[in-house]
Amino acid sequence: MSDSLSLSHRELELVDALRRLGGSARSSELAKMLDVSEETVRRTIKALDKAGAVQRVHGGAFLAGPQSATSFARRISENQKEKARIAARVASYVRDGMALFLDVGSTTAFAAEELRQKSGLIVVTNSIGAAQTLANHNGNRVHFLGGELQSNERGTFGFVAEQQIRRFALDFAILSADAFSAKHGVLYHSAPEAQLAGVVADCAEQVAVAIAHPKFQETAPHRGPAPDRIGLLFTDRAPGRKLAEALAGWGVKTEVAAGSKEND
Repeated sequence: MSDSLSLSHRELELVDALRRLGGSARSSELAKMLDVSEETVRRTIKALDKAGAVQRVHGGAFLAGPQSATSFARRISENQKEKARIAARVASYVRDGMALFLDVGSTTAFAAEELRQKSGLIVVTNSIGAAQTLANHNGNRVHFLGGELQSNERGTFGFVAEQQIRRFALDFAILSADAFSAKHGVLYHSAPEAQLAGVVADCAEQVAVAIAHPKFQETAPHRGPAPDRIGLLFTDRAPGRKLAEALAGWGVKTEVAAGSKEND
């Protein structure tokens, strides 16, 4: 990070605001907190990103840090156009007043932004970012799960989170994943994340997974919800033959977001 003496007063204010908001925030939140326009915030973020003090991402910024190369900030900066298209398709399935779950995934973060157009949602989440995005907006009620905070994922996991989610009857659960296997289904690098996803799926009427197409070529060691518990796969490109056949066998409907190569 650049020496703080080289930053302007406004830049230092924004960095301080990010610290007070847990290390990340949307541009609209920062504008409200600093009592300036969103355009001013965007310009300041751009300057701070160039100076190495923050990392600019879709709709906001994260404080730069030693874990930035492997953190949520890095993931949300990848495949942004694809994730935005997926998020728009996800939001089209959500009705005002629904009770839904959002996890800590980067594509889910884009979905949270799209869901700001909805009203009266009951949102249950373990994601700091999703909670910040949807709380106190359009009559939404946000329930943030307790548990152990994992700063690199910017969310909570473990026994407490799992016990709390069991108290909810959800209309819709929107999950991310690290991989989607034709043999095993949804896979995660983190065992606590896989475990929580399985519990969430048991509490939801409908379960969706939202991932960009590169995840079809990835693998991970921990299984998530049983594949036949998933009703929808939102992605930006149709999966290959083997995975498509597996999805059909599990009864998973694939929704390919508009704007992908298949729809151009």
